[in-house]
Amino acid sequence: MNNQTFVILTCDERSVDLALEEVQAVAPGALLLARLASGVLLIEPGIPFSALAARWRSEPPIFVRHIAPVQAVLPLGGHVGDPAFLARALPPLLPRLDPALSFSVQTRLLAALPYKPFDVNTALAEAFSGENGPSLDVRAPQQVISVVCAGAPLRRQGDIWLIESAGTNSTSRLVALAGLSLAAENLSSWAGGMRRFAREEEQISRAEFKLLEAFEVFRLSLPPRGVALDLGAAPGGWTRVLRQHGQYVTAVDPGELDPRLAGDRGVRHLRITAEQYLQQGPDHYDLIVNDMRMDARDSARLMVAYASYLRPHGWALMTLKLPEQQRRPVLEQTFAILRKAYRIAGARQLFHNRSEITVWLLPN
Repeated sequence: MNNQTFVILTCDERSVDLALEEVQAVAPGALLLARLASGVLLIEPGIPFSALAARWRSEPPIFVRHIAPVQAVLPLGGHVGDPAFLARALPPLLPRLDPALSFSVQTRLLAALPYKPFDVNTALAEAFSGENGPSLDVRAPQQVISVVCAGAPLRRQGDIWLIESAGTNSTSRLVALAGLSLAAENLSSWAGGMRRFAREEEQISRAEFKLLEAFEVFRLSLPPRGVALDLGAAPGGWTRVLRQHGQYVTAVDPGELDPRLAGDRGVRHLRITAEQYLQQGPDHYDLIVNDMRMDARDSARLMVAYASYLRPHGWALMTLKLPEQQRRPVLEQTFAILRKAYRIAGARQLFHNRSEITVWLLPN
């Protein structure tokens, strides 16, 4: 154990530069020590993990998806005995768990190893729970033991290993990087922010996962028997999810909807563009969603035009497709357009977003 403060940060690989900008905004002087895997970074923020987490809890970042502290570093053998070794070695190195709070172990393996995350999770859960320890809750834990097994740049000092920037005095070695934190501090309750959903037999498109994840991340509640507008609805994935949540949906798209929606009386399909519907004089809605593939600024202008048809208690949700170049300026321009009619209540690059971000809007 040493006095260094490390954080493992997860983001989309194509947004590493934007994620690091967000780190610098709250922790000037933070250092990138290593890229452990695609979109998984080891940083030295220069401030305690609790301070970093507190700043982001009040104003979550857009591109940083998940963070976890590193409070213990243990070299691994890369064999089937590693989980048992971690179960023996980690408990005295990490802070004590709060027995009044439920916990889980979340393990990510970023190297080819002869065991699975489940094996490490099981061994550590048994080691940390004990007779009078906290209860295990893998679905909604209040505190999390995070373990990442990966190659990292190390330098030995006496009986301990120190992490440092890769260089002539360091060597990349297979290690376990572990830390304990409150689940609320990690930005996501899922390991690495990787929210997985089971594919349903009636699923229309993978885009459904984006909407389901947004419901969770922004803690959105849908009104009973609400009236929703789905702009650019085809083939109907978001419309299907909204129907599952009891909404009556007007699906606007000149394209066809999936045949499985054809007999649903709760779906009204207008085979016109969103711009044409504006000219007709739309109805008023409890929520408006937009997953259209168009320039983010044009999509924002369209949403502003629809703002007057959103009921005062309602909300809107949209995805923004960002270009490969000039992403930050385009995003700032897009937000400026949206603020003419909305308050930006949340914006995150979700696990299922890939190269886009999801924005939650409330009427001004």
